[in-house]
Amino acid sequence: MVSYKPLFRYCLEHDISKAQCRQMCGISPNTWTKINRNEEVSMAILNKLCAGLGVTYGDIIEYVPVTAQNPEREEH
Repeated sequence: MVSYKPLFRYCLEHDISKAQCRQMCGISPNTWTKINRNEEVSMAILNKLCAGLGVTYGDIIEYVPVTAQNPEREEH
């Protein structure tokens, strides 16, 4: 599972609101909703975020194993 906590932390640290980030990076409201829900988005969207903020993938996303998030949903 993907987490966008690093993106939100980056925005807080740099005094950028979520709305400003979305506009700076050219992200649609529907796609931003997916990001807020920690749903997967395309590499093209990640590229827009990185280019708009001047960061790398590791600065905006992190991998969270599914079992760490919800131990009852282990994949077999």
